[in-house]
Amino acid sequence: MKLIFATNNPHKQEEAQVILGPAFQVLTPASLGFPGDLPETHDTLRGNSIQKASAVWNLFQEDCFADDTGLEVDALDGAPGVYSARYAGSDKDPAANRRRLLKELEGLPFEKRTARFRCVVSLIQGGELHVFEGTCEGHIALQESEGVQGFGYDSIFVPEGLDVTIAEISIEEKNRLSHRGKAMRLLQCHLLQNPGSSSSI
Repeated sequence: MKLIFATNNPHKQEEAQVILGPAFQVLTPASLGFPGDLPETHDTLRGNSIQKASAVWNLFQEDCFADDTGLEVDALDGAPGVYSARYAGSDKDPAANRRRLLKELEGLPFEKRTARFRCVVSLIQGGELHVFEGTCEGHIALQESEGVQGFGYDSIFVPEGLDVTIAEISIEEKNRLSHRGKAMRLLQCHLLQNPGSSSSI
């Protein structure tokens, strides 16, 4: 089954392909000739997720999905939240985002650095919208780890039950416990139960 993932992030595409498995072929707008940015003008993860999926559906009229993900830090009243990707500026620099977050939490003990990743996945299948959500609870580390796995905030996020960051665990372990993994498995379950019509891509 072919699906278009409304993202320009190759890391997200790779994760989605691994989670969904060989029964699915995950394509991107860029691979189909649309390398441009997708709109993200809402102030909620759900709003942005639906907006991106709708944009891709309008472009290709093919089954597609989008995700929007945010890191919610309790000590910062839920920030950066929907602005996670551009927390340090519109250029969406992940390293700068991490530095800003660690700076804002400076001096705060680990036990008070509670946070969660939240992911909302929106699927448009045959013109119908379906929305799935996953969360991963944890803490913000006192400093950035040297782990090389993952991307974004992974090197400063310690999932609940672990003593290392997401950047220090395997991709398989990350997909098992992560917010995106949980939301994508709900998507996978829906698609396997409701395969829909064949794609013309």
